[in-house]
Amino acid sequence: MVEITKSEPRILVIRMSSLGDIILTAPVFRNLKAKWPGARLDILVKPQFREAVSKNVFIDRALPFSGFPSALRDINEASYDAIIDLHDTPRSRLLCLLARSPVKLRYRKASLARRLFVGLRIPSPALEKHTLDRYLEPLAALGVPVVHCGPELGDWTRAGQSPLDQRPAEPRTSRKKSGGKSVPLKICLLQTAFLGDCVLTLPLLKKMREILPGAGISVVTRPETSGIFSASGLAAEIIEDRKKTGPRFVEFRRLVHELRARSFDAIIIPHRSLRSALLAWRAGIPVRVGFSSSAGSFLLTHKVPFSWLLHDVERNLALLSPLAENLKASFPGLAGEKASSAPVREDVHAGINAGSAWPTKRWPQRKWALLIKRLAAARGGRVLMVGGPGEKDWNAEIERLAGPENCLNLTGKTTMPELMEAIRPLKVFISNDSGPMHIAAALGVPAVGIFGPTTRELGFFPYGPGNRVVETPLACRPCALHGSKKCPRGHFLCMNLLTVDEVFAASEGAFMGGKESAAPCPQSEPV
Repeated sequence: MVEITKSEPRILVIRMSSLGDIILTAPVFRNLKAKWPGARLDILVKPQFREAVSKNVFIDRALPFSGFPSALRDINEASYDAIIDLHDTPRSRLLCLLARSPVKLRYRKASLARRLFVGLRIPSPALEKHTLDRYLEPLAALGVPVVHCGPELGDWTRAGQSPLDQRPAEPRTSRKKSGGKSVPLKICLLQTAFLGDCVLTLPLLKKMREILPGAGISVVTRPETSGIFSASGLAAEIIEDRKKTGPRFVEFRRLVHELRARSFDAIIIPHRSLRSALLAWRAGIPVRVGFSSSAGSFLLTHKVPFSWLLHDVERNLALLSPLAENLKASFPGLAGEKASSAPVREDVHAGINAGSAWPTKRWPQRKWALLIKRLAAARGGRVLMVGGPGEKDWNAEIERLAGPENCLNLTGKTTMPELMEAIRPLKVFISNDSGPMHIAAALGVPAVGIFGPTTRELGFFPYGPGNRVVETPLACRPCALHGSKKCPRGHFLCMNLLTVDEVFAASEGAFMGGKESAAPCPQSEPV
């Protein structure tokens, strides 16, 4: 162990690229700051990442790497007490060698083990460690306790002036109209993606209402997902985007005109499509906040770094970082219908969602049927089956295999509010990676997610403690962001290898209450 005697040391971290790796360094800076609150912490990065790094609350300065001589000169002029090389390339090693710093540390990259595995499929225990764990290892040599083990939302929400107010700690909720009269701010939330994405946007909507209590907040979404936002009771208005049912260009022009007529002050855009950003820009909304990875990011006024290392709920909440701090929120309550046309019997304790818009996200029908039989035998009563109109045939075959006496099949028979009311009283809900899984999690129903072509790392696992994910570790996963029509490798092992015993055990664990997550943010348990 090396000793730094200064109470406010100057420390440089070298991690020049890429964005994902740079984001992974956040816990290193957080732990250093916890050890030395007054420390000067800098990072050496490539110029294109300098803006993103500036969002980190623990980094004092980002040095742009514009060439070896100039970088070495800047390092030596700064007189760092310690240099931590988290890049580990010949260039970064040479920089450390020539730099005038008393303490030089480097993480272990396991380059040889990687090459042997990729080229010859030779496994190594060295590859079992996550890169983040490797980044944290050099801290032990400095006597820095590792208290923060993973990325946290607060890492990338540097306090600053809100685009809606000059007082960031207290965002204003009104604006001055000509003549001096105050009128409430008008904010738009644009989310026209899939059902699951809309459910995972609800905590963002809830937080918007909390930090802007007097503002009028409208939501733009598709007709088939409008019920989710209506049930939350948080939107002053819901504007439907009929892009899937009408002529696209005509609908785009209509929506631009509708948004422009409302004179919104700002728009929050979780959807990372070019169309969404273009819609906000054409509508003339002055403040447009979205992700830096959006296809239309060049049309945004405020860009927030996007990280796959966060759950989608945390990623969405980060969009409010230009407006507020302390961005933690739970799912809002979802109001039920007073009279549902699809009531669920009291002896129905478990539910399943066996369908998905993507064929590779569907666990095989025979396995669903066996699971239903196990659930019915273990808990008594029938098992609820839900799904959309396009999944009637798929679920009908599962019902036939499982036995109609074991099923309460409401596939294609529920509206969105009725679907929520059908799921609400359940004790456990098992689903492929799709929207109803997130509805269950939002309603507080223990959820078990069956993941095949997608993985937890993409950030769309069921949100909340006690929820679970069942998956098979395969080198070919994930093969797509959303799934695909057929397995790219032709074997479909990601789903075929998942056994009924595994899924049943996970559902029993969730049914009995599961375990509380010890992570800083609510997570789901892997199985």
